[in-house]
Amino acid sequence: MRVGILTGGGDCPGLNAVIRAAVRAADVDGLGELIGFKDAWRGVLEDSWEPLSIERCRGILPQGGTILGTSRDQPYQHPAGGKLVAAAMSRLGVDAIVAIGGEGTMGVLNDLHRDGIPVVGVPKTIDNDIAATEMTFGFQTAVQICTDAIDRLHTTAESHHRVLVVEVMGRHVGHVATWAGLAGGATITIIPEEPFDLAEISSRIVERHRRGRWASIVVVAEGAVPKPGTLDLEEPVIDRYGHQVLGGIGHVVAREIQLRTGIESRTTVLGHVQRGGSPLAFDRVLATRFGIAAIDAVHDRAFGQMVALQGGAIVRVPLSDVVGRVREVPADIRRVVRIFDPRAPL
Repeated sequence: MRVGILTGGGDCPGLNAVIRAAVRAADVDGLGELIGFKDAWRGVLEDSWEPLSIERCRGILPQGGTILGTSRDQPYQHPAGGKLVAAAMSRLGVDAIVAIGGEGTMGVLNDLHRDGIPVVGVPKTIDNDIAATEMTFGFQTAVQICTDAIDRLHTTAESHHRVLVVEVMGRHVGHVATWAGLAGGATITIIPEEPFDLAEISSRIVERHRRGRWASIVVVAEGAVPKPGTLDLEEPVIDRYGHQVLGGIGHVVAREIQLRTGIESRTTVLGHVQRGGSPLAFDRVLATRFGIAAIDAVHDRAFGQMVALQGGAIVRVPLSDVVGRVREVPADIRRVVRIFDPRAPL
């Protein structure tokens, strides 16, 4: 059997761990040969690939990024996308494709499965927003990077008696912001799941500083939105893949807080640093488990499935149960945030 593997969408700590584990599992199980498509689906359509062996994957476990490269291109940008993928697989003698990616990649896999192409999905994103899995690898690493930054920002905020606004990634969910805000002891955490009111936030900051707490850290997710009628924002630009280009809300929040409170406010946008570098131990292990589980699914011909973490175990879920759904921050975690951030004028 010959299996192709690819990494799609944004890079993420742990991708190489999945590749390494899949190669090792295929070797141990005698499944056959693995090849890696370069730059995601672009490599499938352009016959750009490389053989993957244990030797090729030696030493990649702690490496960030992906040895295969990635892109956001996908086959259904072409009218006959499914047929193009099937033709490429036939030319190369590939029997199945394992794709590691986020919500967009899982949507492509679901469409390919509908078109009769044997595929298995591995969930990947620092945003932790993929449905049907409790956690995705890369998330814990991103949270730790943000927490480390917040720890450092506390001291400079206190030295200058400032409000420091930290903008973090997460697209349209607030998992990274929530976990990093809690772990870093943020004063206020703003997430997309709960539209914010800057008048309310500003009142809380003023009262906090009046009581002698001379610095505040505000963590804001890039996709956070104000309550209707409280703040005018420009509509996000849409990129060529149909995604909103997010970012910049941190600057808006800092500017408004300074205008409304008179307290000097500054912004730190962590940006792509959250996605780079070596994965934490947790993410390496989860990625390794996913890689092995994906090869097991191919071996069992369990196509049209995504491997997932549920109750501490690795399971398989239909791709159709994943696409079109977003995993938001659970209510119990939001309650923990509210214990430390009542968000009402004191």
